Formats: sequence, structure tokens, C-alpha cells
Amino acid sequence: MARLDSEPLETVRGSRLVAESLHKARLHVNPSLPVASQLDLTTQRAWVEVDLAAIRHNVRVLRALLQPGTQLWAVVKANAYGHGAVPVSRAAIAAGASGLCVATLPEGLELRQACIKIPILILGPLNTAPEIELAVAHELELTVTTEDAIALCERVGVTLQRPIPIHLNVDTGMTRLGISPERAAPCWHRMISSPDLEARSLYSHFATADELDHPAIQEQSDRFASIVRELRDRDFPAPTLHLANSAAALAGSQWHYHLVRVGLALYGYAPAPHLSTGGALRTAMSVKARIAQLKTSPAGIGVSYGHRYVTTSQQRLATVAIGYADGVPRCLSGRLRSYVSDYPVQQVGTITMDQTLWDASQVPIDIVAFGTPIAILNPDYSAQHWADLAGTIPYEILCGFSARLPRYYVDSEKETQSSGEFI
Repeated sequence: MARLDSEPLETVRGSRLVAESLHKARLHVNPSLPVASQLDLTTQRAWVEVDLAAIRHNVRVLRALLQPGTQLWAVVKANAYGHGAVPVSRAAIAAGASGLCVATLPEGLELRQACIKIPILILGPLNTAPEIELAVAHELELTVTTEDAIALCERVGVTLQRPIPIHLNVDTGMTRLGISPERAAPCWHRMISSPDLEARSLYSHFATADELDHPAIQEQSDRFASIVRELRDRDFPAPTLHLANSAAALAGSQWHYHLVRVGLALYGYAPAPHLSTGGALRTAMSVKARIAQLKTSPAGIGVSYGHRYVTTSQQRLATVAIGYADGVPRCLSGRLRSYVSDYPVQQVGTITMDQTLWDASQVPIDIVAFGTPIAILNPDYSAQHWADLAGTIPYEILCGFSARLPRYYVDSEKETQSSGEFI
């Protein structure tokens, strides 16, 4: 079993060394940045660690699966599924991503303020003129999902005296957002005919692409293909087309069209077991937290809220400084496992807001102490593993790690690396 703790932390053995590093750390706080992100690594109680090399690797793997000429657009909404939108976007672009997708206007503005220049599509609708004006001022591209939204964009285009770049979302069966298939061709014609609009693409979104042999995927595909045929039959200029999310991009090249929108696979996870890439994708995120206290408890002692766990023998218990306020689901109480070096540790008792308790009895006392880090989310016990235990999906686990956990960025492709960077 590979070591899961960070190399710079492996020498931290005991409270004296940690205390010395805390004493030596010079903290010059920049009020414009989160305080936690400005602390030295040795001062962090818990953090999310992201390997940007894994992001680049996954982009390269996914691009190799696409039809020639098909672009990959990286979905970096929700702070890049908890990984950090700006660093992930830069890594994806470096590996060949042609565009980015976000859900909201502020997410797009964040990327532009970071001087990211490539196309950025806002997938969620903007419903007011000020929002649209702000988006256009920062060269963000908009999704329209209703005919009223098309009309609103036209009015804003008149006001700004420039065409508004818009993408038409068609509801082929997701039943969430989008124009009805029957209105797709008339709406597209309106978009390409208006001097106040710049029609960029026509797209839809699968509801069941991650489910094996679900009939809805073919039904949606057929509806989308029917729309494309209608546009061609009416001699409308052919739009840029996109339909595939991560699942559809992995499931079959027939859905690749001009571009694919890749989210979960970008971060190293197949959306379903039958879509596995045979281990080609690499998980980018791990979550680490330090031991805040270590104690030996005799048999028969209740542990944590509710005493739902009682020690069965003399046990060495480690209190680790991370809890459900950080994104560790309380429903996983007593079900998480990890390692300290090569030695297994088991989470015990109820997960609390800021702390979890772990049975470290099998770890030699000379390598476990106050300040020792535990990688509680790691390639062996991944977001998919947590999701299976919790009865949910890895998307929710990844997005659930809170903002109070700073993101720490490393690059495993660099042969010599003394440290990463907090952002």
C-alpha cells in the first residue's frame, strides 16, 4: 500500500516538531484572501489536496477517445466540483480543453477575472438585462432556454449595439431546462436571422446516459437528430452541436458531435461502472486532516455523541480535526477507513461538526502523534467509495467539501517538488 500522507509531512512526529513549526511560521495576512489559504502547510488542521497533473492527464485521455475534430469543453461549475475552478481550468486548458462550462454568472466572472481567455459558456439561464450586460462585457456566452429569453437578449443587443452570443438549449427529455423540440427550428431561425444575436450552438443534455441500456438515451438522441435534420431540410445554416456529457462521451462516439461537455470524468471518475476506462482516469482530489489529540481508552468506554460506539478493548483513539461541517457526511459514521503510512485506521463513533474519531490501535506509537496527517479521502477510499457507502453519487461527495477547507495544489508530474500552493 502506497503512503498516503504528503512527503513534506512524513517527518512530523510528535507535538514538539509541530509546535516548533507553528512557532517559526510567519503569517502575513492579506485581507483580500481567505485567511486559511495563507497559512503554512504545517499549520493547517485539514485541507483538500488537488493534483493538477491528474486533471491534465484526464483531459488527454478523454480527448484521445473523441472523434477527430470534436472539442472537449471542461465543466468547471460548482468550483470545479470542489477542486477549485481557476487552477483546474488552467490545467485543463494546458492539456487541450477548447472551452469551459459554468452554471452561473459569478462563476464565469471569476474565471475572466483570473485572466482566462478561452470561450466560457454559462449553462444556467440569465433572466435580467443587467446580468446579460455584465456577461457580455466580460465576453461570456449565454444559454437561452425560452423564447422570452431570446427576446430579452435581442433587446439587450439593441441597447448595447452589439450582438449577444447565445446557445440554444433544447429539452429532448431531461425535463429541466430548454426549448421544446417542436420550437427548436423556429427559435434557431430567429436567432440566426436577428442582427442583435449571435447564434453559437444548439445543444441538449442527457438524463440517463450513465444507465446501462436505458431506452431514454436513444429517445433523446433520436429527438436531437430529428431537430438537426429539420434544420438541414429547411436549409438553415448548420449550428455547432453538442449533446454528450461525461457518460455519453464515454459511452459512444455517435454522440460526440462538434464538442463534448466533460465534468465528472475530468476529475477522474467514470459516471458508472460500465463506463470505466480501465483505470485510465486518475482521481485528482484527496482530503487530509491532522490528529488533534491522541488518547488510550480502556474497554467499555463510550465514544462521541450518543455513545453509539463503545470500545471493545484497550484502544488508541485519534481525534482528527475534520467533521461534517467540512464535508464528511455524518451518515458515514463508523464506516470510513484509511491508513497512516501502511497501517489501517478505522473511523469510530458519530462524526461531529468539526472532529472525527479513529481507532489507531494498529499504528505503531512512534509514527502516530499530535499533528500526524491522515488522508481520509484518497485513491483507495475515494469519493466513489464514500458515495457507495452513503447511497449517493460521487458528484455530491466532491462538491460537498466546504470552503473552510483550503485547496492545496500539487503537480505529480514534476520530478522535484518541495511544496505545493494554497489557493
